[in-house]
Amino acid sequence: MFDIRDAEIVREIVRWGGFRAAASKLNLTQSAISARVSGLEARLGLTIFDRRRRGAQLTPQGRAFLEQSERLVAMRNQIAAALGPQGGFAGTIRIGVAETIVHTWLAGMLTRLAESLPEMRLELSVDTSPDLARKLLDADIDIAVMMTSLVPPLAVRRPIYRCPLAWYAARDYALEEGPLDIEALSRYPIITFSRGTLPHAELEHKLPMTRLPPPLLHACASLSTTLHLTRAGLGIGLLPEPMAARDLSEGLLRPVPVAVDAAMSDLTFDFAHLPEQPGKVMDEIGTAAQLAVADIIN
Repeated sequence: MFDIRDAEIVREIVRWGGFRAAASKLNLTQSAISARVSGLEARLGLTIFDRRRRGAQLTPQGRAFLEQSERLVAMRNQIAAALGPQGGFAGTIRIGVAETIVHTWLAGMLTRLAESLPEMRLELSVDTSPDLARKLLDADIDIAVMMTSLVPPLAVRRPIYRCPLAWYAARDYALEEGPLDIEALSRYPIITFSRGTLPHAELEHKLPMTRLPPPLLHACASLSTTLHLTRAGLGIGLLPEPMAARDLSEGLLRPVPVAVDAAMSDLTFDFAHLPEQPGKVMDEIGTAAQLAVADIIN
């Protein structure tokens, strides 16, 4: 029907008192201005200017159009200011994170975002990295904090976090002396990441699966549950080191020393988004994430 430029042209005609003066201010010809207004009137089925009178006299319908369209211009300016270099983002960002992030530095990132982008609203989801990759490509989320090796090739990525994994047991859990090699570890019940994750695959590759009875693996989709079961003495648990720190300090857990062949690889995470996402906002959130990571490392 009409666009912001139509509203601006009508406003300038009224402001400068005529078509010729408005054309000069807008760097357009008078005929172009007249044609634009005539086309607008035809599309809306109303008369905006009373051409029987000298100057730029609005009809009652024209005054109503100008009043309403000025609101659109003001809204456009507010949006531009909010998204511009000096503005703060005021929309909703959908962030998907792997559960490891929830238990390490997510709260720190969100606290910093509340300070730097106070008008931003968040929708958070926690999922496995394969599902986060799918959601990112399907535009179900705007940002994913996920395992590095699973970031979709099309995504813009930023290395964000390296998380060490370690073995833990309840304070009174009976263990043999000395660092456990993989053979010794496999004689205990093991609580680990869910099937299909990289830690689970790495552990299965390490374990002597040919011996009888086979190692007892409890695959758990929730790190919180893994922590709870380990604390309860169900077995030896594989956990992110920052997640176990509080239980260690309170004496609820103890580290299980292991040999090199039973040590697990660190988890590495990237901050990822598709290229069409607004760069300024993504940079703000990425910076908040990096600062939150620095807090827990230092």
